[in-house]
Amino acid sequence: MRIDTMSVVVARIEDGVLLMEINNPPVNALSQPVRAGLVEALERLAADDTLRGGVIAGAGGTFIAGADIKEFGKPPAPPLLPDVLAAIEACPKPVVAALQGAALGGGLELALACDARVAQAGTVLGLPEVALGIIPGAGGTQRLPRLTGVSTALRLIGTGERLSAEAAKALGIVDEVAPDAVSAAIACRPGKRPVSKLPVPAEAADVIAKAEAAALKAGKSRPAVMEAIAAVKAAATLPFAEGLAQERDAFLNLRTSPEAAALRHMFFAEREAVRLPAALRAKPRRVETVAVIGAGTMGRGIAQSALEAGLTVILYDLNAELLATAGEALRTALAERAAAGKIAADLAGNARLVLARTWADIVPADLVIEAVFEDLAVKQEVFRQIDAHARLGAVLATNTSYLDVDVIAAATARPQDVLGLHFFSPANVMKLLEVVRGAHSAPDLAATGMEFGKHLKKLPVLCGNGFGFIGNRIYNAYRTQCEYMLEDGAWPEDIDTALETFGFAMGPFAVADLSGLDIAWRMRAAQAAMRDARKRYVPVLDHLCEQGRFGRKSGAGYYTYAEGRRSAGTDDTVRSIIEAASAARGLTRRTLAPEIIQRRSLAAMVNEAALLLAGGIAQRASDIDVVLVQGYGFPRFAGGPVYWARTQDRTTLERDLDIIAAATGFGFERGPLDLLLTESAP
Repeated sequence: MRIDTMSVVVARIEDGVLLMEINNPPVNALSQPVRAGLVEALERLAADDTLRGGVIAGAGGTFIAGADIKEFGKPPAPPLLPDVLAAIEACPKPVVAALQGAALGGGLELALACDARVAQAGTVLGLPEVALGIIPGAGGTQRLPRLTGVSTALRLIGTGERLSAEAAKALGIVDEVAPDAVSAAIACRPGKRPVSKLPVPAEAADVIAKAEAAALKAGKSRPAVMEAIAAVKAAATLPFAEGLAQERDAFLNLRTSPEAAALRHMFFAEREAVRLPAALRAKPRRVETVAVIGAGTMGRGIAQSALEAGLTVILYDLNAELLATAGEALRTALAERAAAGKIAADLAGNARLVLARTWADIVPADLVIEAVFEDLAVKQEVFRQIDAHARLGAVLATNTSYLDVDVIAAATARPQDVLGLHFFSPANVMKLLEVVRGAHSAPDLAATGMEFGKHLKKLPVLCGNGFGFIGNRIYNAYRTQCEYMLEDGAWPEDIDTALETFGFAMGPFAVADLSGLDIAWRMRAAQAAMRDARKRYVPVLDHLCEQGRFGRKSGAGYYTYAEGRRSAGTDDTVRSIIEAASAARGLTRRTLAPEIIQRRSLAAMVNEAALLLAGGIAQRASDIDVVLVQGYGFPRFAGGPVYWARTQDRTTLERDLDIIAAATGFGFERGPLDLLLTESAP
C-alpha cells in the first residue's frame, strides 16, 4: 500500500517496512527537497506503530551520488544533511540503507547514519570531498573511523578513494552484499545500532602515522587533506558530538575557500566539456573494432585503452619484431591489470587483439587511428594506405599533436571521414583526449569521436583544427615565454621551482628533459626555413642538443642525471650556453622573482587562451581549463588558466600582458581579453 507520493521521495509500505525511495534524477543528489522529504518520511515511520523499520533506497539504479553541488555558495536551506542524519539516528525503529550504483559523499554519510547497510554488487562507495577542496560535513570523518579504524579512514577520506561493494564489506562499512539490495534490505532485521555509539578501534600509533603520511603525500598537503586528517584523528580522542562540531566548522570554512571554488569550477567544466553544442549533436557511428597503425609507445597505449574498453583491436606495424614485442607487452599489461582487480578478468584475454602486418588486415575496422612518427610526409603516406584499404564508412583518425588535420585528410579521397584524436602519453593512463574537427569532417564525426573517448573512460574535449589545437598551442606559448625568461636572467631551476611552487606538477624544463629535447629540436629544425628572422628565438635548446644533451634519456639536458637522479640545479655548460644567448641578444641579465616568473608564464597562457577562443579552436573557455589541468599539469586547485585570469585584478592582468608583449616583440598578437573574461560560464 502506498502511503505517500512526493516529488523526490516516494514512501510505500512493503512487508511492514517503510521503503523511502529517492527519485531525484540523474544521480539522486541530496538537494533540499530530498532532505525535506526524508525527514517527513522518517517522522511517519516513527509515528506508525504498524511499521517495524525503514529502508532508504534510490530510484534509477543509484543510491545517492552526493550532495547537490549547485547549492554550494548559497545560503543553506533547512533541513541540512546533519539534520537528516540526526533524524535517522533518533528514529526509534531501525533504518537500513539499500545501496545501488553509487553511494558517494553525502550519500555514504547518510548510509553510515543508518543502522545497517546492504549493497548491491557493482555499487561504488566513497567520500571524495577532498577532490572538491572540502571534507565530509555530516559526520563522515566521525562515523567511518568507528567502522574501519583511523588508519583506513585516513586513507579513504584523505585520498577520496572509491571502493567496490565487496571491498567495503571487507572493511566493515557494508554489512551485506546482495544481488538485489532493496529486497535484501527489506528482509534485514537489525537492531537499533547507531554507528555514532561505537568506539573507535584501537590502533598502533605508527600505523596511524604511516597512513597520515601517505594521505598527505597523495593530497600534496592541500588544506582539505590536512583538515580531513585532523577530523579523522579527532574521532579517536573526542566525544562524537565534539568531533562532529569540529568537522562541521572545518567543512563550512573550506566550502567558502578560493581553492574549493576553483575545484567546483573544474567539476562543472569537466562535466560540460563532454557535451557537444546543439549544432553538432548527431548519432555517432558504430565503433566495435579499432585498427591502430603503429606499434610504438603511443600506438601500444591506445591499443591498451581500447582493449580495456572491451573493443577488438587490430594493431598494425611493418616491423615484425616491434609488433611482436608490443603484442606481448599488451598481453602482460592486461593480465597484470586483471590480477590487480583494475579490469574485469574477461578483458585480459587475447582473442580481441589481432597483430597485423598487411594493410588488408585493417578492413574490418570501424575506426582506424594513425599513431606514427610526428612527420607530415610520413602521416600523409600512411593515410594514403589507410584510404586504399579501410572500408567505406570507417572513421579515419590521426593522433597528431601539432599538424594540420585538413592537410593530412587531403591525402585521402574521403576527407569527410577524417578527424583528429589527440591522445596524451601514456595513452593508457592519461584521461584527456582532444577530438579535432577538420574543415570537411562529416557532421557525425564529432559525436563519434566524443562517444569513443567516453567509452574509453577518457575525458574528450572538442577542438577546432589549428596548430597545436588547444593544449599544445597554449603550452608552446607558455614554454616560449619561459625560454625568454632564460635570456632575461632566470636559470631553468628558478623557473621550474617558481612554477612548481605555484602548483604545477613539474616545471617546463624538467618536463622537457623528461620528454626528450631532441623531439622539440627536430620540430624546430623542420620549421627553421619558415621562421621569420624578425621574431625572437631562443637557441638554448638547440645548443644543448648539438652537444648530445637530449634530457633524462641521455643523462643530461637542462639538468644532469647521475644514476637517474635529477641534479638540483644547472651545471656550468648550461649556464654558459644561456649567458651566451643573453649576450647575443644584448640583454643584461637580471634576477626574476618567483612571482614575476609565475605571472609572466600564466599571462602567456591567458593571452593564447583568448586567441584560441576568438579563433573558434576552443568552443568554450572552460574547455581550455580542462585541457590544461588534465593534460599539462596545471594545478587543479587553481582552476586552470582562464579561471585564474578571472580571479585576477584586471589592471594587473593587463600589465602582465604588456610585459609579455614587450618580451616577445615582433609578431606578438594580443588576445581579446574581454571575450575571455566575459564569456558565460557553463
